[in-house]
Amino acid sequence: MALSGHLESLKKKHHDMSEAIEQAQRSPGVDGLELASMKKQKMRLKEEITRLSD
Repeated sequence: MALSGHLESLKKKHHDMSEAIEQAQRSPGVDGLELASMKKQKMRLKEEITRLSD
């Protein structure tokens, strides 16, 4: 049960990160390095979700 709760938490963080990235991309003057960092964090979340799901 704890693992499924952790997975749901990771999926929510991944979804929230996706929305934050989309919003940042629409904003003028967004820092490219910050955006790249956000994308890397989103990728790490996805990798952890995949690893725990298998």
